[in-house]
Amino acid sequence: MTHRVAVVVLNHFATIDLGVPGQVFGTAETADGEKLYEVVTCSEGRTPVRCSAGYSVLPDHDLDVLDTADTIVVPGIHAGRALLDGTISDTLAAALQGRSRIMSICTGAFVLAAAGLLDGRPATTHWRNADRFAQLFPRVKLDPDVLYVDDGDVLTSAGVAAGLDLCFHVIRNDHGSEVANRAARRCVMPPWRDGGQAQYIDRHLPEAGGGTAATREWMLAHLDRPLDLAALAEHARMSVRTFTRRFRDETGMSPARWLNSQRIQHARHLLETTELGVEEVARKAGFGTAVSLRQHLHAAVGVSPLAYRHTFRRL
Repeated sequence: MTHRVAVVVLNHFATIDLGVPGQVFGTAETADGEKLYEVVTCSEGRTPVRCSAGYSVLPDHDLDVLDTADTIVVPGIHAGRALLDGTISDTLAAALQGRSRIMSICTGAFVLAAAGLLDGRPATTHWRNADRFAQLFPRVKLDPDVLYVDDGDVLTSAGVAAGLDLCFHVIRNDHGSEVANRAARRCVMPPWRDGGQAQYIDRHLPEAGGGTAATREWMLAHLDRPLDLAALAEHARMSVRTFTRRFRDETGMSPARWLNSQRIQHARHLLETTELGVEEVARKAGFGTAVSLRQHLHAAVGVSPLAYRHTFRRL
């Protein structure tokens, strides 16, 4: 029997998120071309729903269709009550309860959390909204760094591309790798990224200023050198204790952690933009050996240097 996927459309929905389930599940077929999923859309009262891009859509169903769905998907939302204050309507909350499988893409996790579906569970959402999510829903075991979380009957994902990854993951679990890979080729997408892989987050450096700013600039210019705490404090003309305290006050982290993050960021840049071998990348980034770089990069983003380079070369 065809598996029915119902997509719940909310005001200010993220336009691409809404299209992801239909595109991905709609391309999942048997080797003979038989469709494996039926994707339907619904809204409260089957009313038109407006997106942030300035147009509206008219779903084919109201929330009653959720009673016939095998999987429910809640796309992300750019604004609205569910994102701003963590509330949703009682009708929607009741409709989402007790379903066999429910998924969210990006900030759709706010909707699931507001309905009480994520209490005590691991979940993720887009990293830019993680702090707000944690404030509103402290009972959720939020992991803002991963691409998606599969907790059995409830699954959550990060941004748009992670929603694609989650859909392919579901197809793979339902029908195996061959079907999922075939659907991925139809969508011109990589067939697999592990959910535990880190979101590729653009973490900007703190603005220059403060007692350690000049030393931070010096550190960035000498990432390939051994930089111990005593040498850094000497450069800043402070005691080790004072330097460590001021550095943490200005950056929010210890000197060692900050230095390691900058080395990882530099290594990622070199892997993305140069043809340097992994050993040379490791040396220039200050990790010394390819083994050390591999360990640090895997801890940071969940993949090896070669896998990271391969991903970005295919974008």
